Formats: sequence, structure tokens, C-alpha cells
Amino acid sequence: MLTSNKRPVFAICVASEGYDDLEIWKAYPIVNDAKAAEVGCIRVIDESGEDYLYPAGRFVAINLPKGALARLPRWQPSSQTRKVARAASKGRRRVSA
Repeated sequence: MLTSNKRPVFAICVASEGYDDLEIWKAYPIVNDAKAAEVGCIRVIDESGEDYLYPAGRFVAINLPKGALARLPRWQPSSQTRKVARAASKGRRRVSA
């Protein structure tokens, strides 16, 4: 759960068992998804630039200082990534709710 009013931008994976595509202790960008949160999931972006749902308990959301955020590469979703996100929100998920 989040403990700050600031919306986190990243989450660190703390449990990867059963998910070969997750790396433990790696920080993943978060996609804000209220429907995913309602079912106990979090939507993160993997190395391919696509976003997927995972159980929220596998991640710890973090807020980075502005100085750290300024040094990170900017991730801007392409129109294709947004289409994938819309399709995913209509039922394609990697986890069962």
C-alpha cells in the first residue's frame, strides 16, 4: 500500500517466484490503473515497453527524489503501447483475480 500522497512512479519487485519475466530487486515503472488496484494487482512496464498486471504484493512502490527522476531516461508510451494497455485492461491479464 502507498503511504504518501505523491503517486509513485516506480515499484521494486520483492518476490518473483512463479514469474520468470520478473527480476527480484529490479525497479519497474508503474502504470496507474485503478481497476487493477481494486483486484489487488499492479500494472508495471517490462523491458519490452509493454505493461502487464501482477499481484501487488510482489512489489513495493517507491517515490524517488526529483534529482533521481531527472537523471532517468524519459519513458513515453508509444501509440502501440497505449493500444496494448487498453486491450489489457479489457481482460488480458497474466494473473487471475
